Amino acid sequence: MQPQNQTSLQGKRTFSSHRTAQQQTSSRQQMAFAPMQRKWRGSIGGIVYAPIGKVWTMVSQAKKLPEWMPMVERCTALAGEEGVPGYVRLVSGFMFPQEDGERSWIKERLVSMDPSSHSYVYKMEASNVGLDGSVNTLKLIDYGEDSTLVNWSFEIDPVEGACKDSIIDYLGFLYKSCINRIGGAIEAASKKV
Repeated sequence: MQPQNQTSLQGKRTFSSHRTAQQQTSSRQQMAFAPMQRKWRGSIGGIVYAPIGKVWTMVSQAKKLPEWMPMVERCTALAGEEGVPGYVRLVSGFMFPQEDGERSWIKERLVSMDPSSHSYVYKMEASNVGLDGSVNTLKLIDYGEDSTLVNWSFEIDPVEGACKDSIIDYLGFLYKSCINRIGGAIEAASKKV
């Protein structure tokens, strides 16, 4: 008689194929009722040494995106009115490396924007980066003494063949680099005025 589960050379568990018909039927029924794969989630935050109003002015306007997102070259309005749910924009640049060396592009739809709570939500509707359906939320919190906490959270559908931790870490790194640029972008914009 073989043991119910054995350890393979890679340290992973393998299961014996000796199962009763009842066990196999039960497994099929559980799979039929198994929930869809859960979203992958992450968040990153950082302090910007500027008042919340100035931070909001920088991060809430599509035309200012290239000023604080170093990998974004262009942000183009496609449909709707900026700041109103349903607004659609096309963001392009080098957000995600492409095998052919081409620019990344992401078509995003504004789901919600609340200036009173300094927050917004965008959903990636189409892209050449494989993250269609991803949802990004940006929320600002007054941190006192002319500083602002920026919290950027995201959820994505699992990416087939990709390592969850690697994707979450990369997005966290990418978004943290953006948060780190907000203060400098505000300072540079104030010198232009």
